[in-house]
Amino acid sequence: MDGNLAGPGAFPSFGEALRVWFRIGCLSFGGPAGQIALMHREVVDERRWVSDARFLHALNFCTLLPGPEATQLATYLGWLLHGVKGGVAAGVLFVLPGALVMLALSAIYAAFGAVPVIASLFFGLKCAVLVLVVEALLRVARRALKGRVPWAVAILAFAALFLLNLPFPVVVLAAALLGYALPAAFAGGGHGAAQDGPPSLLDALLAADPDHVTRLTGAARRAGLVALALWLWPVAMLLGTPVWGDLAWFFSKMAVVTFGGAYAVLAYVAQEAVEHYRWLSAGQMLAGLGLAETTPGPLILVLQFVGYLAGHAQGGFLGGVLGSLLVLWVTFAPCFAWIFLGAPYVERLHDAPRLKGALAGVTAAVVGVIANLAVWFGLRVLFAEMRPVPLGPATLDLPVPASLDALAALLAVLAAVCLFRMKLGVVRTLAVAAVAGLILGSARGWLLG
Repeated sequence: MDGNLAGPGAFPSFGEALRVWFRIGCLSFGGPAGQIALMHREVVDERRWVSDARFLHALNFCTLLPGPEATQLATYLGWLLHGVKGGVAAGVLFVLPGALVMLALSAIYAAFGAVPVIASLFFGLKCAVLVLVVEALLRVARRALKGRVPWAVAILAFAALFLLNLPFPVVVLAAALLGYALPAAFAGGGHGAAQDGPPSLLDALLAADPDHVTRLTGAARRAGLVALALWLWPVAMLLGTPVWGDLAWFFSKMAVVTFGGAYAVLAYVAQEAVEHYRWLSAGQMLAGLGLAETTPGPLILVLQFVGYLAGHAQGGFLGGVLGSLLVLWVTFAPCFAWIFLGAPYVERLHDAPRLKGALAGVTAAVVGVIANLAVWFGLRVLFAEMRPVPLGPATLDLPVPASLDALAALLAVLAAVCLFRMKLGVVRTLAVAAVAGLILGSARGWLLG
């Protein structure tokens, strides 16, 4: 089934998939919008492993799940390509680089405080990711929004999230219900859209072997049950244990209520970690969030920083490592359970008309979600200060013009030129931005210092 990469059009080998998932994990900056954009570029645009329709089908399902959707999307696609071992490899390699970086930065922070050189390096990367997110928004909107209704859903989803601050699950559920009720209105785009160019390698495999998904289902079900057991076992063992039991229980709860991504629950996590458990201070929590926003991997890795500081207070460096690993385990183990237990059934319903309509509705809403993330991320990269402005029953955070970070704007423009004008690609664009951020950020620190 794995095949060998004999040339263009050959189904990817497991070894090649490992290299690609590791590459994605190392370059997955910018939160879910940037990560999903990078994944789409790698497995859809450049390699044609999966089609737009199947990618969006998987993304829509992952969007409805609790936990980091980009991690779950990698796991889903890895499972489709190479079964359980592919799903495990894709999910682990997507998280591993960022987790290792966060562990190292957490240890450095606990020992020495913030390190300006590292901050400058990642600052450049963060500015470049803003451009990648904008490119992803344009590409996904062009391919997923065909017709007035999908465009209207995308715009309303953006307004509901950005202007009215409505709960993410409510927005996605409303879009899914609309698509389910009016599947014909979404038939021209999103999940039901016809793909451009030749069929993807996975679609060609499924056409030649229609029972491919069926054969993967039994092993996926067993793997999902094992993931559930491995997730809950340390939680049960540690209940009642000071600090370690609290970490396991609290972050296990977070794993099942984090609908809408990390931003939806970070305020609650910060309040509990700082005021209730007193694992760290408010300033330290903000520092951890800053590290998570500028390192590869899911933003939810900020929880790893919390776990490190909580463990460090109990047992120094070794305690910090154990606390970090414990939080990682209870945060990400459920992701594999949700995918392995649910994905086989979602795949079986791939061509059901009303389900296609519901998922196409979610796809349209996801465009609005990416737009909201792009604006949220962009404003906080480019401006140092935000001001809450009342807007009827809601409050809108707007940037303070005088707080514009000229260096951030310059780096974003540089990244845009590299990506759109010079066509350097993702890796070279990120490299240029990182080096420029290191040089200019260090120079600014030296001048201000």
